[in-house]
Amino acid sequence: MSLPDEFHDIAKRVNNWGRWGADDEIGTLNLITDAVVREAAATVRTGRRVPLALPLKQDGVQTGMIPGRVNPLHAMVQVNQELFGPGTVACSDDVVTMGLQAGTHWDALTHVSHSGRLYNGRPAGTVTAHGGAEFAGIDKARHVVSRGVLLDVARARGVDRLAGGHAVTPEDLAAAEEFGGVRVRAGDVVLVRTGQVRVYLAGDKHGYGYPSPGLSVRCPEWFHARDVAAVANDTLTFEIFPPEIENLWLPVHALDLVEMGMLQGQNWNLEELSTACGEEGRYAFLLSAMPEPFVGATGTPVAPVAVF
Repeated sequence: MSLPDEFHDIAKRVNNWGRWGADDEIGTLNLITDAVVREAAATVRTGRRVPLALPLKQDGVQTGMIPGRVNPLHAMVQVNQELFGPGTVACSDDVVTMGLQAGTHWDALTHVSHSGRLYNGRPAGTVTAHGGAEFAGIDKARHVVSRGVLLDVARARGVDRLAGGHAVTPEDLAAAEEFGGVRVRAGDVVLVRTGQVRVYLAGDKHGYGYPSPGLSVRCPEWFHARDVAAVANDTLTFEIFPPEIENLWLPVHALDLVEMGMLQGQNWNLEELSTACGEEGRYAFLLSAMPEPFVGATGTPVAPVAVF
């Protein structure tokens, strides 16, 4: 089934191919300039730090719905082993097997393709079984430090959590700006809170994934107009699931990653951040969300921290 005209019309309006050159591999991260980072650092006043990652554990958010995306399997390969002989310093070591998008993560620009193409018009075939992403792997996103902005859509609507069928619209994003007394600007990393992660934290991982609120197919145009550098939220699927347009699966992924070249993140825990923003009386902060540099990977775990 081909993608509908509605999708292609939006794609044309948000397309950034060639904007930073034909060889560009980081997309909207180009918008995080030195000046943007200096201004982000200036938001730090108290030093209060808020972690945004879910714990990595075997009983994590994955349910098996996505083949191969396994929760972390942790094993010890050394336990107090005296490597250099009796009486020497003893070591303990671990190994982990996991899906790189299993927990709190960034999707690389190569995570999805459509119509045989990746970001900047590169062929989808440049992602291979043995080499991974030849172009625009997550290792190319070398640093993600910028001003973070929480758009607390749930609080702005007066609820703890949006209903499972709620598609977050540009109007919701604008209302959350007004609620937080903040204006999203070029180079910002936007965090959209739906409250959906509360379902997982309460112990219902299946209910967390489905049905889920999430971003509407209309949101990429809003992000494009504001020159947002990256977007993350507190859901498993990022966009509303099941989709708002019947049989149009993951259109927001395709618009963000392929057309715009914009990193997106899922499974971020924004609950403590929501509280902190309310207590601090501000919804902008310094955000450090450095990707783990797995060469050729189409995603990576991340342990973001917001600093007030």
